[in-house]
Amino acid sequence: MLVGYVSDEDYVALGGVELEFEHEHGSVAARSRVTGAIHADLEPGPYRVSLGLAGYGAKRVEITVKAGRPYQFRLLSDRMNGFTWPKWVSAGQTSEYCVHSTEAFRLDLWRYGWRKHFVKSFGWCGEHAPRAMAQIIPDGDFSQTGVAWNREGYSLQYQRHAVTAPDESGLYYLHAKTRSGQFQSFPWLVTPATPRAKIAVMASTMTWNAYNSFGGRSNYFNQAGLPDRPVLNARQDVGRYTDADVWPYTQTAAPLSFQRPEPASEIPEDADITDPIQGRTESCFAAGLWRLLGWLDREAFACDLYSDVQLHFGELPLDEYQALVLDNHPEYWSPEMYRLVKAWIFERGGKLLYLGGCGLYAEADLPDERTMLCRREGVYELRQDTPDRLLGVAYTHTGFQTGAPYRVLDEAHWAFAGTGLKNGDRFGGQSLHERCPGGASAHELDKIGPDAPPHVAHLAKGDNPDDAGADLICFDTPSGGGVFSTGSLTWTLSLPIDDNVSTITANVLRRWTDTEEIQQ
Repeated sequence: MLVGYVSDEDYVALGGVELEFEHEHGSVAARSRVTGAIHADLEPGPYRVSLGLAGYGAKRVEITVKAGRPYQFRLLSDRMNGFTWPKWVSAGQTSEYCVHSTEAFRLDLWRYGWRKHFVKSFGWCGEHAPRAMAQIIPDGDFSQTGVAWNREGYSLQYQRHAVTAPDESGLYYLHAKTRSGQFQSFPWLVTPATPRAKIAVMASTMTWNAYNSFGGRSNYFNQAGLPDRPVLNARQDVGRYTDADVWPYTQTAAPLSFQRPEPASEIPEDADITDPIQGRTESCFAAGLWRLLGWLDREAFACDLYSDVQLHFGELPLDEYQALVLDNHPEYWSPEMYRLVKAWIFERGGKLLYLGGCGLYAEADLPDERTMLCRREGVYELRQDTPDRLLGVAYTHTGFQTGAPYRVLDEAHWAFAGTGLKNGDRFGGQSLHERCPGGASAHELDKIGPDAPPHVAHLAKGDNPDDAGADLICFDTPSGGGVFSTGSLTWTLSLPIDDNVSTITANVLRRWTDTEEIQQ
């Protein structure tokens, strides 16, 4: 009979896995096929199953074999991985470090500003038994429920690996490194215990989670949940490719847990802030946020860092800040977040710097701080309001994956002070974005929308083909608020290396936060 399937953390089928099914009458050996299928002559009932494959952590599980109900076994590869839980905490609060390693490792804490700054070491983390620091992933679709690391074999309280957040808000990274040279880094967002700066920066952790495919699914494939059989060949088995342009749910996708590693947030040990960001999605994760925060550090703009989840749950006190800065890809927002920020800007004089692209394009629900429910992109049934009503711009697919500088349209605007730029001049030709090189107007682009507020100042436009470049805009609100929108996913990835992009952004922050006079 078909007992079940076995797959890795990416839900890719594992062939050649050795299995032993033990029950009260003896044991039965089996071996998985290339599709991950496990066939064995078993009677229905309870079994203790041991399974293992070279390069993966062996484990034992208790299951009940049922005819017609294939069980989904999951094995974790030996690749080092890790995350903190919670992934964002206030200064003085604690998180657990959850690291998967086949060896003991040294754990160090670094703060990522313009330079990486060593904070402290937590020493060597290891246990007496072989592979005792290796974790286990749950069977089934753990992308919905989390990996539950530090629970199996970590029952004693002193083994829960608590680390206390530093006093200073910012982007921190834990570096885990083994004696043999394996290295893993993972971000930790520390928010202030009480507001200290005039500027709040909000990390797009909901977007990170929507794109995070650890477990075999994200909001971009297998949205409705894992299929019955693991993947043998993605181009033949995954609906994203076999049913192109078909979104497999009508309203809300299956849950995505925040309690998972985020491989795309890993930053190489020797990476510098001015290095190009390698990979397809990495620039939309913590590596992109680092470029923004590092630039703020270089320009001496003090800021407090928050997660967007904290805004949703009322833990970001907007009225304590003069300006809120969004990073390069704040795509997923809950209706509660939208209403809070819009009221702050249009009713209470808040200032927003939207330094990204494809922003507020997808709604999401947050039933709790561990779980996210994504909804279809471009549908605003919950908030009943389009992004351009708040941002002045909205995403369109024209110009997708092109890259170009901006061209100046309104040289007299105060945002251009000190640049020497004139109408028709191009700026923003440098970018750290390698997926869509070409400039600060690249990858995903927003344009002035039909529902934009009146009197929007159109400062510049991306010089992308077919007039599809991002619109750089600014407008004031009757309450004294204001919005500055760049409309491009790569604007912040130009900040550290492009002088004009840097000067324009600094002009806006200085004017809106009483930091100092704009350059003349």
